[in-house]
Amino acid sequence: MENILTVESLSKTFRLHSVNKEIRAINKISFVVKEGEFVGITGKSGSGKSTILKCIYRTYLPESGDIWYNSKKFGLINLREATEREMIYLRKHEIGYVSQFLNALPRITAREIVKQAILEMGHNDKYAEEETEKILTHFELDPQLWDSYVATFSGGEKLRLNIARAMVKRPRLLLLDEPTASLDDESKEKVRVLMEQLVREGTTMLGIFHDMLFMQNLCDVEYRMLDGEIIKYSEKNPFTKH
Repeated sequence: MENILTVESLSKTFRLHSVNKEIRAINKISFVVKEGEFVGITGKSGSGKSTILKCIYRTYLPESGDIWYNSKKFGLINLREATEREMIYLRKHEIGYVSQFLNALPRITAREIVKQAILEMGHNDKYAEEETEKILTHFELDPQLWDSYVATFSGGEKLRLNIARAMVKRPRLLLLDEPTASLDDESKEKVRVLMEQLVREGTTMLGIFHDMLFMQNLCDVEYRMLDGEIIKYSEKNPFTKH
């Protein structure tokens, strides 16, 4: 399998101006993700896990290192140096991101959020509507809420909707930042089913999880972090060892 993502010597520092202090979030991180793999990043809170994902998605701009992504449209591209226009295209068509939080306009409905994501991929309105209803049903979001503003949703409902919006696009690379943190066991299982389906269909996943039980028999590779550095690499269903 070819590498879809190669991270080389990636570093990111945050400056706290109020106390005139710098904090090194990640320090010369290097790893690879092969096409079709499910890679997990583990470690204590504050070890730098989320910073890696946000650098890949370019929410954060690292000060050094390279992030080589094998794009379907652009070929091999360094995400650290990509233009804003290139990043907008990749976020719409190739790279998905799921976090614990749903960022959406206040006057947009659940149905519109998911449908818009599908339409961005170039599908027609009929297909987008059918797929929207299918995935909202899968996550057991009450049909009476589909045309309600997401501001009225509970935290768990917003999280399920956030996951649905990302997964329905079937991205080439899906970044997962603690996507099941506040879900009950039944909802977690529904997320897991879709993850397994997407992997079978060719989506590559890179995720952060604290729930090791959830990750059993799902993840191919684990990178464990401590104080901004990778301290251990495991493969062949690593999460069954914890």
